Amino acid sequence: MKSKTRRLLKRSAAALLALNACASAAAHAQQYPSKPIRFIVPSAPGGGPDTVARLLAPLLSEQLKQQVIVDNRPGGAFVIGIQAVATADPDGYTIGYGSVGPLAISPALVGKLPYDPDKQLQAIAQVGMSQCIVGVNLALPVKSVKELIQYAKSNPEKLTYGASNGAIGHVAAELFNLMTGTRLTHISYKSGAQAVTELMGGQIHTVFGNLPEIWSHVKSGKVRGIAVTGPKRSPGFPDLPTVSESGVPGYSAISWGGVIAPAGVPKPVIERLNAEVNRAVATAAFQKRYLDIGNEPLTGTPEQFARFIREERAKWAKVVREAGIKAD
Repeated sequence: MKSKTRRLLKRSAAALLALNACASAAAHAQQYPSKPIRFIVPSAPGGGPDTVARLLAPLLSEQLKQQVIVDNRPGGAFVIGIQAVATADPDGYTIGYGSVGPLAISPALVGKLPYDPDKQLQAIAQVGMSQCIVGVNLALPVKSVKELIQYAKSNPEKLTYGASNGAIGHVAAELFNLMTGTRLTHISYKSGAQAVTELMGGQIHTVFGNLPEIWSHVKSGKVRGIAVTGPKRSPGFPDLPTVSESGVPGYSAISWGGVIAPAGVPKPVIERLNAEVNRAVATAAFQKRYLDIGNEPLTGTPEQFARFIREERAKWAKVVREAGIKAD
């Protein structure tokens, strides 16, 4: 009888602790935010993630009635900045910008990351995505994906593509090789923008260029765009077919990004941040600026973003393994 009483007391104590924890989290969410929020960006000012973060930050500041301060932490192929997010206090006052590279490609490419994306990070909201454009040098006698495949097979290992090692343009081209049986040869560059410059100069034959880095050169006619790499056509280039509809069914490679936080932030705070990010992305000001730089805005729940990250990580891990991609 005494043991039964002790069990009941233990259960009651546990239930009370859980109730107190829920009440504490709810109270925290109601008061949140009560001070400025640090928004860590794992790239230098002017880069793609920084551009997006600086579109979001003033909108979030206005909505949350607290300053959202962009904190650039470049270096280590985004690793330094993402590590800073992963090791921050999980109180909702440090958030970060996470993208396909450090969240989905690097875990397979780098032997040991200083952060565990599954255990130390949590998703808040996906902000958007951008495609790559398969761009070729104007001197190359190729005007379609089918012609690129034919030319590459007729000239095995002679066609080169440029990309930063481990970037979306790198894995996108290797996925193309795997799915088409071509052997485009990788030439490594420090950035995708540098690869596009070298393409225009004739040093390489093709790039799978991230749209914000290549779109202006395609529009000006300095690069011949033959396809986009996403699952559907790009709003900015509706006349360019997808690689998938050009003879490589099922092919898709996109760049994407969103807001993340260290693991352990109370759920009510994550839900508040998710709602505010979605609200900011839906504004006319954000939509126009985001589309102007070649991106496509997206909204959704934390659970949807987390699931998407896991799917992308599994996809690119397979490509890295099968293509034998190595870190620099």
